[in-house]
Parts: sequence; structure tokens; C-alpha cells
Amino acid sequence: MDAEHASATRGPVAVALGATVTRASGATVLPATGAPTPPEERVAATGSPQSGGLLDRFGRVATDLRVSVIDKCNLRCTYCMPADGMPWLPQSQLMSTDEIRRIVRVAVQSLGAEELRITGGEPLVRKDLEVIIAGIREDNPELPIALTTNAVGLDRRAQALKDAGLTRLNVSLDTLHPETFAELTRRPHLDKVLAGLQAARAAGLGPIKINAVLLRGVNDTEVVPLVDWAVTNGFEMRFIEDMPLDGDRSWSATNVIPARDIRAAIEEGFTLTADPRGRGAAPAERWEVRRPGETALAGHVGIISSVTEPFCAACTRTRVTADGKVRSCLFSHEETDLLSTLRAGADDEGIAQVWRDAMWAKPRAHGSDHVGLARPDFVQPERTMSAIGG
Repeated sequence: MDAEHASATRGPVAVALGATVTRASGATVLPATGAPTPPEERVAATGSPQSGGLLDRFGRVATDLRVSVIDKCNLRCTYCMPADGMPWLPQSQLMSTDEIRRIVRVAVQSLGAEELRITGGEPLVRKDLEVIIAGIREDNPELPIALTTNAVGLDRRAQALKDAGLTRLNVSLDTLHPETFAELTRRPHLDKVLAGLQAARAAGLGPIKINAVLLRGVNDTEVVPLVDWAVTNGFEMRFIEDMPLDGDRSWSATNVIPARDIRAAIEEGFTLTADPRGRGAAPAERWEVRRPGETALAGHVGIISSVTEPFCAACTRTRVTADGKVRSCLFSHEETDLLSTLRAGADDEGIAQVWRDAMWAKPRAHGSDHVGLARPDFVQPERTMSAIGG
């Protein structure tokens, strides 16, 4: 995410042979035909760097790579997708194991990516996830590799994922009550999530962070119990403000529980102290957690306040969707087709330059040059969170 941005009607980005810039709806903005655009023309058209990392017009450099490996999910969370699910991408449009591996290699070795988070949909839906991770690890022995998952089925695969090279986990868990879990996810799988967490801890994956989206009138009374459970089990609890990325298009700013209220709720049961290590470019503002009357550190909690306290000015993220599209901002209305460039036979530098051009055009914040998800002119992206990848 970002902080203030460029217009939602920016001009098209010049791209290399085989690449396509599309709007999030899928409509083609600029198909590349004929010979690749010469470097000097790309500079004139976009002003983007012709070497180095993923710099944008506002001086931010993207080093945090998020790659979605699938758009399908085995839950139907109300803040993410409709009850009946979404139209899934056909297999031919998904990046293959080797294509994911190559795109990550280009990001790390040519563009300076320093960490990778594998997302979905639900990544565990891919049966070749261990193969994907093992290939990435072979190419990049020192790369931190994280996985964002709902942990359904993780109990059977945690050790294999660890052995393949996975280092840490973010697990989506919004409630500890089975009935509320079923209401939120439309599936009765809380026991499977908890089993997955236990297996992940036994396999030595860590740190393990728990992500909870707080919804007014649904799970907003569980803040203290969730923190207590997390720190007791050695997890880091993270609360996320509800964002307009739902499939039902029912998001309203008035239903968002703001970060200030989340902090106040935590302080009803714990003492919070700002993390002395600072935030840097992390999406979560982190706090040290202590139990009342105790000086010993109980753990940490993070709050991701994309709506009420946006952190776009420090954003270092670049995202690739499961069908190989670069999204420079989570709320972008444009995407750049990296996969077509790869499949057209581009070399690594050709792929890297298309990526540089895409990130140079990154908007300032929330998909435009204006900050604020609750502003009157905000337009929700066509793709939902499951189709984008967190």
C-alpha cells in the first residue's frame, strides 16, 4: 500500500515485447507488438530507471516481494469473497512452478528483493507448494521465505514445507470461537486451523504471526482474549483494519474499527510499549506487550492501520498475482503482465525492465495520488484480496 498517489487515469506504461499493461478489470490498455521498445524511448516515455532496483516516482524502493501462487481458497471469509466464491483462473493462466521460480529469481538477483512472502488465495491449495519453495530456496539460499495461509491442511504439510525451505508463517485467524469462525469463514474449520498451528510450531517454523481482521459486532470483543492466547502460545498477534477488498462490495468506512480503538482495547488487559526497534517499512506498527503489574515481556502485537493511519509513504512492497501480473499498489486499477513477457521468451533483463517500468508508475497511495480509503472519489479495485494476493 502507499500514501498519496498518481491519477487513476495515468497514461499507459511502455513495456517490452510480449508484455501487456491491463486494468484490474482485465481490459487491455497497451498491448506490446512488434520489436521491443528501445531503452532510450522507454526513458522518454516513462522516466523509469533502466538498471538497479524497483524505484518509484516518490523515492520508494520495493524490496518486499509478495507472490500469489493461486487465487482459489478453501474458506469464504466475508471480508474477502462472496459465499459462492469467485470465478477461478483457468490452469493455463496460472504461473507454473518453474515460472514462479524464475520470476522470484529475477526479483532477487536482478532487482534487489530482500524477502519473499508467498500468498493466495490459499497457497496450500497448490499441491506443488513444497516444490515451488524448494526451487526458490535452491536459487536463493539466504532469502527469507514466509507464507500467508489460513492453515487448513497445514498439520499434514508443515514439516515438509519447513524441509523445503520455508522459514516463517502468517496465519489468518479472526476468532477463537467455533461459531464465530463458521460465521466469518462460512466453514466449520477452526479445529483444523489450530491443528495446523500446532504442527507448524512443532516443525520449528517461526516466527508465527496471527492475523485477525476486526469486524464491528462480530469479533471486536475478542481483542484481549486473542492477544492473551497468542502471547501464551508464543505467537505474535496482529490486528488488521477492514479494507475495501471484499467480493460482496459491502465495505463501509463506518464499520472499520480504527487503530486507536484497537490499541485502547488491548490496553484493557495489557500494558503496551512502542517497540524500540521501530517500524521501518513494515505494514504493522509493533508494540511490546506486558501483563498488568509485570515487567517481563509477554510478547508483541502489531496493528495494520491501512484505513485510518495509512503508511503508504514508507511502502516497500511489490506484488505479483497468480496469473503473473505486477500490482504496484494493493489498490491499483492497473496491472502489468509480467507472465506474457516471460512466455514470449524475454531474458531476465527484459523481465526486470518491464517490472521496473511498472513500479515506476506506482501511485502515491490507495491506487491514486490521494490518500484515503474513505474519501468520496475512492474506487474499489475490481480484484478482491483473494485474487490479488496479500
